[in-house]
Parts: sequence; C-alpha cells; structure tokens
Amino acid sequence: MNESQQERLRSVRRDLHSYPEPAWREFYTTSRIVDELERIGVDQLHLGQDVVDGDARMAVPDADELEDWQAKAREAGAREDVLEAATGGFTGALAVLEQGDGPTVALRVDIDALPITESDSVTHAPATEEFRSANEGYMHACGHDAHATIGLGVLEAVKESDFRGTFKVVFQPAEEVIGGGKAVAESGHLDDVDHLLAIHIGLDHPTGEIVAGVDGFLAVRQVRATFTGESAHAGGHPAQGRDAVQALATAVQNLHAIRRHGDGATRVNAGVVEGGTATNIVPEEATLEGEVRGETTALKEYMSERADTVMSSAAEMHDCEVAIETTAEAPSAVSDEVLAGVVYDAAESVPGVTSRLRTDDLGGSEDATYLMDRVQDRGGTATFVGIGTDHPGGHHTPTFDVDEDSLAIGIDVVSKAISQLSE
Repeated sequence: MNESQQERLRSVRRDLHSYPEPAWREFYTTSRIVDELERIGVDQLHLGQDVVDGDARMAVPDADELEDWQAKAREAGAREDVLEAATGGFTGALAVLEQGDGPTVALRVDIDALPITESDSVTHAPATEEFRSANEGYMHACGHDAHATIGLGVLEAVKESDFRGTFKVVFQPAEEVIGGGKAVAESGHLDDVDHLLAIHIGLDHPTGEIVAGVDGFLAVRQVRATFTGESAHAGGHPAQGRDAVQALATAVQNLHAIRRHGDGATRVNAGVVEGGTATNIVPEEATLEGEVRGETTALKEYMSERADTVMSSAAEMHDCEVAIETTAEAPSAVSDEVLAGVVYDAAESVPGVTSRLRTDDLGGSEDATYLMDRVQDRGGTATFVGIGTDHPGGHHTPTFDVDEDSLAIGIDVVSKAISQLSE
C-alpha cells in the first residue's frame, strides 16, 4: 500500500471517528461508506432493508430517536439517497465484487459507536489533532471506525489483486448492543459463502501482532425484567402495597447466587436497576437490565433458565408480577483451524507484522458469531482475526484510540489471505 492510499484511509477513519453513531443510528457512517464504495467501484451495493432481516433486528431504538439521529446526519452532510434507504434504522451496507470463477469469500466489519463521552485531554490524539467526537456523549471507543476503514481498504486491495471469485464485505450495524449480527445472518447474503473472515482491532494485542483465529467467545443473553406490584402509603398503610423494589432486590441478590457450572465459564450481571418514585410510596414498578454469559451456547442457556427462575420466584415471593424480555443475544463460535492457518501464513511476509499467534481467547461476546455459525452450518469455514494496535486507553474507555499504522497492516494481511483463498 502506497503512502497516498494510507493517507486517504487515515482521513476516512478520522472522519468516521469524529462522527460516531450508536446502534441502528449509523446514518452518516453508512453514507460515508457508500461514498467510498462508489469511488472504488463495486458490482453490487445493497442498502437498507436489503442488508438485514428486519424481523431479526434486536435492540432497535424507538422511531423518534431514529428520526432525530437521521436529522443530525442530514445536517452533517449525509446523502439523501442513503438516508432514505436507511429510514427506520436500516443502516449498514453490503458490497460485492464479482471477479470470475472461484470461491465466495466474505469479510465482516462492524460500524457502530458507544455511549461514552470522549476525552478532551491534551494527551488524547483525537482531541489535539481535531477529530474528537462531534456527537457529545458518543465515541468510537472500540475501534469500529478502524474496522470500517479496513473493510474499505481490503475491498480496494482485492479488486486490484489477482483474486478470482466473489468477494463480499458486510458493514454491519449494531454490534455493540448485540443487535445486528443475527439480522445480517438471516438476510441470506451469507448462505453461499465458502469462507468468512471477521476482524477486530486491538484486544490488548500491540501493533504488528496478528491473531489468526480468535476463540473464547462467550455466548450472551441480555434481558430486561419489569417487576410490577401495587403502590400504597409507606407510612400509613404499608401492608396494602406490593413492593416491586423488594422483589427486584431479591432477584439481584439471588442472580449472583446461581450455582456455577462444571463444564465451563459462566457469568451473570445485574447492570441497571431502577424503581420507585418517592420515599413515602411503596414502589409499584421496578426494572432490571442484566445479562448472562456462558463459555458455550449450552452454558448460556443453563444460566438463562436459572436466571428466569430466580426472577420469577423473586416476584412471586413478594406478591408481584414480572415480565422478562430478551433484548439481545448471541451464540458462541469457534474459528476454523484451516482458515486461521491461511491467515497465519499470509501474515508471515507482510511488512509491519512483528508477531503471529494462531489463536487467543476473546474473553467476551461478539455477534459476529451469528455470521460464523451461519457459514459453518452450511459447510463453509469462518475465522475471527485479531489485528493488534497500540491503544493508550482500554476498549470502551474515554481515552481509547488506535495506532493508525495498524490500518495498513490489517488491510495487507486480510487481503493477502483472501487472495490466497482463490488460489
């Protein structure tokens, strides 16, 4: 990759970084990606409801919030044709190159941001170099701006290479809320894919280090439980009330008491608890937002069943009712050793690569697992590639940033592996 290409991609990444948008609200981001796809030139470009299965979307904001973000994107210069296609939160894009007979290979990159206020410290490069978030309270704190940029760079590199076959790049929305992977998987676009690569930058690996096949995905289910009781005067008639907060408190205490499983790691967390309106009113309603995880999908199901029992029993104990809603979930997945081996071998001679790992554990959750499972269930192979980058702050923190030298390294490794697949 020459210097002018690197500079253009750096500019794209900084533009995306300065305009972060959360899940299903990536209107400007999608528009900017489409600009680059049209500059590169692709054989097919899918937008809007043609990218995802609308019935499979999870954690979609309400219509008013979607319209507000769409209006913000319009003010920032997003294209009207892209905004129209993405109406209703149908963000994201899928680009296809058709380059003769050969395998169908896909690359998945995610594009959404997080609800984090970005640092304005003089030691934070986006602040000092003037590409800090313009959407206050939101930030690309996990590197998805870099992921989208790498996706564009790989697409251009594959187009200019000797690759023979069909190449697809999925610019997936809503990863941070585990809401977009299933919708992309069920769109049908991956059903003819022979090999799928998904990428993530950083993950505590330094610039120059490549992880060819990340494993250790924790299957996850996120829930919202609404406890309903009956209000009463807390001083005069406390016995006439049915205390929803008391039911919630019992649920939280006992969620963390769920017996762990001997077959592998399990997790549970009550992340948001809310309830009550005043000190002198027995609370009528309380809500809990939490999650369970498991080293395998089966372990996640074990935790889910126990958690539902705990919350239902807590409500019954205090004469309340509870409605439990699954807001998002994702399975576990395993990277294919053979495909990871192709990436590992491709990285050997790429400039800037200083170390290679065949595998490492993620230790968290990712909805790329839906796409990986979809391809593998139909006889294809899939791997999740880690592209190291020096980042001054941890993922999901106000000071997170990426070493932009890692963009070219990631593009070269992934595009070389894809070219080798057609050989």
